[in-house]
Amino acid sequence: MQSTALTISQRFFFDAAHTLRREIEAEGSLRVHGHSYHAEVSLSGPCDPASGMVLDLGLLRRGLDAVRAQLDHRMLDEVPGLGTPTLENLCLFIAQALPAELRPRASRVRVWREALGDSCTLDLPIPAASIAPLTPPCDPDSARMRAAATDTLAARSLAHVWHPCTQMKRHEAQPPVAIARAQGPWLYGSDGRRYLDAISSWWVNLFGHGHPHIKAALADQLERLDHVLLAGFTHAPVVELSERLGALTGLGHAFYGSDGAAATEIALKMSAHYWRNQGRPGKSRFVGLAGGYHGETVGALAVTDMALFREAYAPLVRLAATVPSPDARGAEPGESARDVARRAAAALEAWLAEHHAETAALIVEPLVQCACAMAMHDPEYLRLARALCTRYEVHLVVDEIAVGFGRTGSMFAHQQAGIRPDFICLSKGLTGGTLALSAVLTSDAVYAAFYDDEVARGFLHSHSYTGNPLACRAALATLELFDRLDALNTNRALAARIDAACAPLTGHPRVRHARRLGMIWAWDIADTRPDFARRYHQQALARGLLLRPIGNTLYAMPPYVLDDEAVHCLARGALAALEATLQEEAAA
Repeated sequence: MQSTALTISQRFFFDAAHTLRREIEAEGSLRVHGHSYHAEVSLSGPCDPASGMVLDLGLLRRGLDAVRAQLDHRMLDEVPGLGTPTLENLCLFIAQALPAELRPRASRVRVWREALGDSCTLDLPIPAASIAPLTPPCDPDSARMRAAATDTLAARSLAHVWHPCTQMKRHEAQPPVAIARAQGPWLYGSDGRRYLDAISSWWVNLFGHGHPHIKAALADQLERLDHVLLAGFTHAPVVELSERLGALTGLGHAFYGSDGAAATEIALKMSAHYWRNQGRPGKSRFVGLAGGYHGETVGALAVTDMALFREAYAPLVRLAATVPSPDARGAEPGESARDVARRAAAALEAWLAEHHAETAALIVEPLVQCACAMAMHDPEYLRLARALCTRYEVHLVVDEIAVGFGRTGSMFAHQQAGIRPDFICLSKGLTGGTLALSAVLTSDAVYAAFYDDEVARGFLHSHSYTGNPLACRAALATLELFDRLDALNTNRALAARIDAACAPLTGHPRVRHARRLGMIWAWDIADTRPDFARRYHQQALARGLLLRPIGNTLYAMPPYVLDDEAVHCLARGALAALEATLQEEAAA
């Protein structure tokens, strides 16, 4: 019989408030007061490494604490929930920390300490009784109490928090996951479980959670200036950020908002107002791509071509026109992605020829329409669209909210087409995933159209936290990391490693249109049920992965800081979750 050693490790440390925190690692140890403690369970048969992510931490903690006491030769009359710490009980509690499906295969447990050259080891068989479920008393350290605390937080959230983009009734069956902290690419649940943030928490996180450089910048800024209104006042972070963004894009005027939808609204208003100031108020309509997504506020919904989001608000929305998407998946036999782009550009040309006199701007998500199941297109479309907008005197707005800051392999996606738009919308990764901030960048020509003695010709748009110093400082620190880490080049090497690790997923017989651009991966899954995304999301969570398919499209957009462990967790877990979901669908 094959034997597999599954290393269980857990690290404890105290923060300044002496609050106990937990962290599971694929490699590591239990560290208490400078000593390293390890536990290893031998299993019969092969073992999925991802299983180590779903240990019962309450039971594991009490088992290891009791082992620690014995190894340190300290006497304990009784351990809460464990009783007298006999060797059999220690084995039992460590075995019970395993996932239920692995317990019958557990055969031996080895526990040891390494400190100052000292080594002390216990190597014991696991009693047959460990196969049976164990219900520990409800002491404060028990897994059941921690689970109850997590359930309580979820219940309180459902009672008082209206969660975004969610049918709340579905949480009756699937409560929200309570997260206690985050570090690097990992999220840590209140129950101690660890999840790889493989979608960067809705595409915002770039360099991992809690990056020390961004945290230090925020702490320093908080000591200097937390906030001041930007009307009639200014401050160093907003000036420096505007200068930096202008140097990166060639658009030297920055207007700030709170989020991506706000950036869309600012750009649309600014474009229409520009034409009004130019004496052409009839140019007030907009055109976007089929399947485009630009936010869910009323103005942004006008250019968001997703019925689910806008049908309920149709009476409020001044609907924009749509033209065909250059989505490369629409290629006819014998067509390339560039051919599709040219065909879509021809449709845009026909539309502009007829409607340019009433059209203020075309808005495009460059290279990837993320919410449209990661629809990717050739840069040729952007080149042709830029030329058409110039010819027909229509602004080109590029929505870089999701794809900017290195996601597509270049700093900004539109740069791969070698064009300069009239407006750029930025958000999400702008602050590295720390604080809400958006920016709209535009040209000297647009700015000059508003520069006048008459107040009404100015751009009268604002919100109370416009250009918040803390958010701007976080954005500056994020841009500094691109330089310090040589992030764009480093990402190329990381993407190649992820490609290699995900080769089995890419080659799966149910996968269609496997694609990658920069640090964005997508796989369409054929012949799935309507609830595939929900089922897959739950299977991924069970394997320590945060992945949320869009329809039948599985995608990953991870932070730029995945190490080998995280890469393998993503690749193996994503494939295992797919297999489990397809099996679940087949049995339904």
